[in-house]
Amino acid sequence: MKMSERALQLVRTRTPFVHATVVRAQQPTSAHAGDEAILLQDGTIEGFVGGQCAQNSVRKAALGALQSHESVLLRVLPDGDLQFPEAPGATVVVNPCLSGGALEIFLEPQIPAPLVRICGATPIADVLAEMCELVGFEVQRTAAEADSPDSPADTTAVVIASHGGPEAEMIRAALDAGVEYIGLVASKVRGASILEGLELTDAERARVRTPVGLPIGAKTSAEIAVSIVAQVIQAIRRGGLAVPPRPVQAAVEALDPVCGMTVTVGPDTPHLTIDDVDYWFCGSGCHTRFAAAKAGS
Repeated sequence: MKMSERALQLVRTRTPFVHATVVRAQQPTSAHAGDEAILLQDGTIEGFVGGQCAQNSVRKAALGALQSHESVLLRVLPDGDLQFPEAPGATVVVNPCLSGGALEIFLEPQIPAPLVRICGATPIADVLAEMCELVGFEVQRTAAEADSPDSPADTTAVVIASHGGPEAEMIRAALDAGVEYIGLVASKVRGASILEGLELTDAERARVRTPVGLPIGAKTSAEIAVSIVAQVIQAIRRGGLAVPPRPVQAAVEALDPVCGMTVTVGPDTPHLTIDDVDYWFCGSGCHTRFAAAKAGS
């Protein structure tokens, strides 16, 4: 599968990843300018951006980029002096087991867009869906019914615009699913009555907006939709509302007992188990040296 096809597949499934591209290479290196790889949250590398030592540095930097949501220009340099063009703002790592070359790799995190789940088949719901897509949100439409079991786990916001039906059940389901922004299209009186019947805790009540939307005096369906989208944007940009991360096995770090490098453990990381103790290595060289030393001791 081509790298672009794999990236599209991950985007469709809302899977965060980092696209790594070698932008400069100075021999001797096994990677060349234009080489690409995709790095996943569990440390998996698909593609090629250098040998095992370089991959370890790239993996560590990529996981940091996923957390910060910021692109990184990574310079992987060997231990010792090397004439390599400056790159202001780059993150520099010195790789003690690099074979002598140098690499510059651009790491671009791809984070899923906020997912807004809109419940209802009303004019407000229709316009709201259009406006959410206009500002770059991903939209999921559902009928006026309680939360379904196949609802995405990384829902950013739920807006209930059904003007009736099982609204209380939908609010309860969204709260139980951990959604931080829940909006109910209703008047103050009707909204308060629905929430009173739910007997919410103070923390749960803070996650529900009703009447939903910024108080701009909206009257029409389009105006109400604008006020809701603006409030969601405000919650994301100022209130810290974020795309919830999907559960993933966290990457594990270990110390290479030979060169002292911090190794981010991945499926292809060299590994030895001696006397029920696990050892991880930055590359095959350290692995071989350690195994030989243990065999001779």
